[in-house]
Amino acid sequence: MILILLGTQNNSFHRLLEKMDDLVEKNIIDEKILVQAGYTKYESKNMRIFDLIPQEELERYQTQADLIITHGGVGSIISSIQKGKKVIAVPRLHKYQEHVNDHQKQIVESFDSKGYILGIKGVEQLEEAIIKVQNFIPVKYDNKQKRNSKMLKIIEDFIEAI
Repeated sequence: MILILLGTQNNSFHRLLEKMDDLVEKNIIDEKILVQAGYTKYESKNMRIFDLIPQEELERYQTQADLIITHGGVGSIISSIQKGKKVIAVPRLHKYQEHVNDHQKQIVESFDSKGYILGIKGVEQLEEAIIKVQNFIPVKYDNKQKRNSKMLKIIEDFIEAI
């Protein structure tokens, strides 16, 4: 099962869901897909989409998922890699009004450079990443990094407030 996390941003990230639908139609993906869409409004016959759900239910889906595809939010990335999951992260981009700035690009690049995730720059790289992730072995996220997550959350909240 593939779980897609779009977080709780009040801006749409429909480009990612459109690309996923495209990959299902091209038979690149044939797995069940669940989407935590937040405020992104999107309809699909290929994916089960829900807005927001209780944290316990979300964590259960994260545990069950074989692959997690997420926006570049620190919370979504950390909660997934703490569970040892393979993660593909795609940053929301300001030029598409998906976020107030492009800080998610740096977040994705940082986690990617450490080997925790496969970070991509845009949805056009998603097909290649889905193929590549099959052989990807993520670096184990340790408790030292977990302590740093509080600081990352503070920084992310500050940046989003700008």
